[in-house]
Amino acid sequence: MDVPTVQYEAVITVPPLKMTVPRRVRRVLVSDPKTAAEEFRGCYQVVMYYENLDEEGFGWVLAGWIVESLGIALSEHPMIAGRLQRKAEGGGGDPEMEILSNDCGIRMVEARISIALSDFLESSEKHNIEHELVFWKDIDEQSPEFSPLFYIQMTSFKCGGYSIGISCSLLLADFLVVDNFLKKWADIHKNEAVRNGKTRMPLFYHPRLKNAEAPPPNIIRRTPYKNGGPSLLFKITSEDSEFEMESARLCVQEAEKKLHRKMGSEFSLFVKEPSEVIKVEACEYSRQALGFKHQVSCATWDEFGVYDIAFHEGKRPVHVSRWIGSASEGNVLAVKYPKEGVSAVMVVTLAAENGTLN
Repeated sequence: MDVPTVQYEAVITVPPLKMTVPRRVRRVLVSDPKTAAEEFRGCYQVVMYYENLDEEGFGWVLAGWIVESLGIALSEHPMIAGRLQRKAEGGGGDPEMEILSNDCGIRMVEARISIALSDFLESSEKHNIEHELVFWKDIDEQSPEFSPLFYIQMTSFKCGGYSIGISCSLLLADFLVVDNFLKKWADIHKNEAVRNGKTRMPLFYHPRLKNAEAPPPNIIRRTPYKNGGPSLLFKITSEDSEFEMESARLCVQEAEKKLHRKMGSEFSLFVKEPSEVIKVEACEYSRQALGFKHQVSCATWDEFGVYDIAFHEGKRPVHVSRWIGSASEGNVLAVKYPKEGVSAVMVVTLAAENGTLN
C-alpha cells in the first residue's frame, strides 16, 4: 500500500466568542529559565476517529459547526486560547513566565488524507503516519507570546469518515482539564448543530487555501515530527503534599522496567498546582532504590473517558489514540486526581534515544 499523504486545505484562528473579563493568569515557575524553551516543548496529543455521518456536503458543514461551537466552548475555558509570555520584574533578575487568557485564540487546521478510515485503522503503517493527523508547532523561544498553546486538526478521510486531532502544550495540560474541555465542546457542538430535531447550516465558514498543494510556509509550518519515547501512566496514593519529585523518580523506574528503556540522566517534571500555578522542574535521575512502592499502580489512557466524546448524537469515536508528543527528552506530567483514593496520575515519557536497560 502506498503511504497516504495529508493535504492541508484551510487554516484559521478561533478566539473565544466573547471577551474574557477579568483576564486569568497562570504563573509558570521554571527551575532554570535559561533552559525553559527546551522544557516547554512537550505536548499532549489526542486523535479521535469518527465514521461518516452520510450528510451531503458534510466536510465543510462540519468545519463550520466546529468554528461556531469552539468559540462558545473557549469562552468557558479561556486559558486554552491564551499565550505564554514573560512577566517583567523590576529586580533585574530572570523574568518569570505566565500564561495570560488574552483571547488570542487557538489554531485550527483542516486537512484531507487519501485513504478510507477503515483501511487506515487496519493498516500496518498507521503508527508511522498517525502523527500527521495532529498539528503542532513548538513554542517560539524568542517570542513565545505569538505561539498558540492549543491546536486542532480536522482531517477528512476518503470514505467520508474524519478525525479530530488535538495538540495541547504541557503547560496547559493536565490532560484531565483538556478532556473536560473536549466533553464540554462536544456537548455545545451537538446543541448548536441540531435544533428542534433538525440539522442546521453553520453561520460561518472559512475559505480554503488558494493552493492546497503548496500552503504558505509562514501559515502552515509545523514542527518536524520526532520519534519520541513511549509513555506509561501510573496512579499515586500519598498523603504527602510534597510527594511529586520522589514519586516521579519511582514512576520512571517502573516505566524503565516495563518498557526496557532508559530515561537518561535528567527529565522535566510538570506539576499543576491548585492555585493556577504550574511548576516545570529539571530533575536529575538516578536508579537508586526508592521506597513506598505500594503507592504506585499502573493505569491506562482508556480510564479517563475520551471514548465518550460524541460530536453528534450516538456517534462515539471508533478509535482513540493518545500520547505525549514533541518531546525528544524524557518528561513526567503530574496531574492531581483526588478521586477513588488516588491523589495523582503521572504520565512518564521516556527519552527517545537512550537505549535499553541491561
